[in-house]
Order: sequence, then C-alpha cells, then structure tokens
Amino acid sequence: MSTSPKTRILILGGGFGGLYAALHLDKTFASDPNVEITLVSRDNYVLFTPMLHEVASAELEMSDIVSPIRKMLRRAAFFEAEVQSIDLTARRVTVGYGVPVRRQELPFDHLVLAMGSETNFFNLPGLAERAITMKSGADPFLLRNRVIALLEYASLEESESERRAMLTFVVAGGGFAGVETIGALNDFVREAVLSYPKLNADWIRVLLVHPGAVVLPELGESLGLYAEKKLRQRRVEIQTGTRVLGYSEKGVELSHGETIRTATLIWTAGVTPAAALKDLSCRKEKDRVVVDDNLEIPEFPGVWAVGDCAWILNRKTGKPHPPTAQHAIRQAVQAAKNIAAAIRGGEKKPFVFSTLGQLATIGRRTGVASIFGIHFSGFVAWFLWRSVYLMKLPRFEKKVRVALGWTLDLFFPPDLAQYVTVRDIEYLHEHLAQLKKNVREREPEPVPTIQH
Repeated sequence: MSTSPKTRILILGGGFGGLYAALHLDKTFASDPNVEITLVSRDNYVLFTPMLHEVASAELEMSDIVSPIRKMLRRAAFFEAEVQSIDLTARRVTVGYGVPVRRQELPFDHLVLAMGSETNFFNLPGLAERAITMKSGADPFLLRNRVIALLEYASLEESESERRAMLTFVVAGGGFAGVETIGALNDFVREAVLSYPKLNADWIRVLLVHPGAVVLPELGESLGLYAEKKLRQRRVEIQTGTRVLGYSEKGVELSHGETIRTATLIWTAGVTPAAALKDLSCRKEKDRVVVDDNLEIPEFPGVWAVGDCAWILNRKTGKPHPPTAQHAIRQAVQAAKNIAAAIRGGEKKPFVFSTLGQLATIGRRTGVASIFGIHFSGFVAWFLWRSVYLMKLPRFEKKVRVALGWTLDLFFPPDLAQYVTVRDIEYLHEHLAQLKKNVREREPEPVPTIQH
C-alpha cells in the first residue's frame, strides 16, 4: 500500500498578499490531507498599515491594528522567520530565526512571493542611521514615544534655539504615507504642547518636503492642492520641488541649500522590493519580479508573485499594476485560485482589476478621496476613509476595538505616556549584547531541511 507525496505550498510574507493567499488556500484545501500549506513571515501578525499614522498620533493603540496570524489560519502551518535565500532551481527556501540565527531549508512545489517592500534610503548620507520610517509595526509606536520624549526634554532645556530644534519635525515624501503622517503628527504635537506650560506653541515647526510639484499626485492636482491648502491652514509648512540630500547632527540638508535643524526626520519617500528577491535568477523590472497574466513566473512554473514585489502588466493601461493594498489582496486571491487549478488540473485565469478608489486623511476630521473617478474632500472624505478602512480591517474583534478607540478620541485628549525611554533601550541593548556574548563561541549548526 503506497501513499502519494504531499503537495507543498510555501508562502513568503505575512502582509496583505501573503495572508490573503494563505487564507484562500487554507479554506480551499481544508479537507485535503495531500496538500500542505506553510506561511513564513518575520512577524507573527498582520499589520494594517493604512492606520499606522493613527497609532503615531495616539488615536489608536498598536494592538488595535495588528491581528495574530495563527488565530486566522485553521490548518496551515506558520513559521516566524526571516527569508535568507531562495533557490528557484532547487525549489528550496532557506529561512533564519532566533538569536543567534539558526537556519532551516523549506522545500516547495508551489511558492508564493509576497514579501512586500522595504524602505529605500537611496544611499543618502545619514538617513539609514538617523531617520524614522513609517513601514513596520514598531515605527509609529517609537515615533510617538520620541515626540513625547522631545517635549519632555524641551521643557527642561534653557536654550530657545535648542528647544526650537527639538520641536521641529520634518517629513520627507508627499505621498499617502507622508501626508497622513504629517497631518496626524501636527495635530498630536500642537495638542500635546498645551500640557507643557514652559513651551511656546510658536516654537513648533512641522515641515513636509516633497520632490514633486504637488502632494498626493496619485489623487490628481485638484485634491493635492486642496490637501496642501488645508495643511497650511493648520500651520504645516510644505516645500514642493525639494529633495532631502542628507541628515547629520547639523540637521536635514535640502536640495535648495537650506539645512533644517531638527531632531526628527520621518522618511516616507521611497520603497524597494525585499532584499531576498535581488538574487533571484528570473526577469525583474525595477527589482520587482515579472510575472505573466496568471501571476506566475514564466521561467519557473509553480512560482508566483503578488503585491509590492510583483511586476504585472495591466493590459488596459499598458502600465504595471500599482503596489497598493487593494491590488495585493486581489492578486493574492487570484494566485491562490490558480494554484488550486494547477494542483487539481483546472484552468488558470488571468488577473484583471482596476483601481476602485484612493483615500487619505490630512488631519483631524479632514480628508481627500477619489472613488470611481468622483472626488471628495473635507469631512465627507475623512468619514469615507474611516468607514472603508474599518470594513477592511481584519477580524471583528479589531473592528470593535478601533471603533471604540475612535469614539473615545472624540471626548478625550491624546495619551502622553512615554512607554519607551532611553533607559529601556540601553537595557535591551545590554541584554542582547550579553546574549550574543554567551553564544558566540557555539559551533555553527548544520542547516536542517524540513521534510514533509
């Protein structure tokens, strides 16, 4: 009596693309013991990135916008690990986990590349070491704590020039992430400063630097100009046609020659596909993996890519599909359907989708939106933003928490508790240094292969 080998489906990435591919496959093969599904992600949760700026401004807590992956999958396996390398020819992926790093090899029959993107600093001096990003789950939490710490330090500082530098905040990038971040940050800082009687609100400077002619170019010129107008009314400075050239102890150097003295630069001006994709032996466009209409890599059948790391041509526009969440989710589901078709002998279908709309908030109770080509602005757009993203937020429990948080925010000021201090960071640094010291003489272990 013989048993047929199991079909191994490996999904890399726990963002929108990876999660929704895993959820669909988990449901499709729920009763099939001959199919094994494994999701690999560096974090054991999925982060709802559209609400990151609301965590930074204390309107929500980080726990409100993260959902544990293990609670969402029924039978699929989950690995919390970092992708080290991908061998498409040998059909194996090497992952690393723990401190010190231990490695394992995961073989696959079908592979879904859904690792999203990473921050791109364009090799500008000082940015990688000094700038804050708005990409991962820790970023808005650390930004909020940094802002509160600077308010505390500024209230003790005697020099007005040093106080002004501490209370100057620069955001680089006028896309969705940059505009939403600076709107939320400006509201938070100007409301928080009222709790510091030694500080003058006029010392606060919030500056948005954008290389284009108008912010939010994805929404069109009219909505971009509206966003600029509203931000300036709220005392946000905007410098368009300007780039950041570097960041040092002297401040942020801008392309027109000015150097801004500041303790905080928030970088939202560029992303690049995951580093693990760079060495793949397949065709790429701007570091994104080129796939066919079915989301499959032509040179490697059974290898699929979705989301930020995939380059797929939109036949209607002649341009690649944009790396947005709404595209990633639908690409993930279509790729999962095509994998099921490939396993069961069905017909694979092409990915066809057009952008439904885009929305952004630009501060408290104000937003801009373009839905099916119709433009909205002001309170209506802000209300649409909250309604749409509340519906898209995974898990009913999180929807209730966010709705409750938004309701409380209508009646109470933001929380000014500083949860992470310099003492905490120093303690963690010393603890990790000691841990590495204890294990650095350990012999390297062979790389095991997970057998199915």
